Amino acid sequence: MSQSVSPAAATDAPTAAHLLDFVRRTAADTALVASLPLDPEGRTWVRLDGPGGSEAWLIGWPPGTGTGWHDHAESIGAFATARGALKENALAVRLPSGGWRALELHDGVDRERLLRTGQGRAFGRHHVHEVLNESVTEHAVSVHAYYPPLPLIRRFSRTGPVLRLEQVERPEDWQ
Repeated sequence: MSQSVSPAAATDAPTAAHLLDFVRRTAADTALVASLPLDPEGRTWVRLDGPGGSEAWLIGWPPGTGTGWHDHAESIGAFATARGALKENALAVRLPSGGWRALELHDGVDRERLLRTGQGRAFGRHHVHEVLNESVTEHAVSVHAYYPPLPLIRRFSRTGPVLRLEQVERPEDWQ
């Protein structure tokens, strides 16, 4: 999928607002959303052309699937639900960029939101969250965009207030 970009936007890095506009517009493209092959057991995805050199994905979520806790390192991002509903659990805290394996989180840092078809959100650098399709019967589909293209994803486990760094993935792990 190719999006037209104005000459001014082509020379400037996209902002979180630009990414949010892109994911919302793309999520409204019913033909594109319908073209995504859906697997009943695992997530599916197709890479898209994002604005201003951003990385973008169309993702299918079978019932009961999710990402687990993760962040997108130094990238800003946005995502929008194109079909179904996705729940986002997020942390309202900035984690250190390195040098730790486990952190104890303070009370009040948890945030939760439900994003139904057509709804989206943008986020800044170091945003820690998990995204879930809690439906037991329906697939969900979403559009995601990140800038700069993801240099890595840190994956975490969480037990109560303790967040543990479990794995660091690089682009070659998912592309």
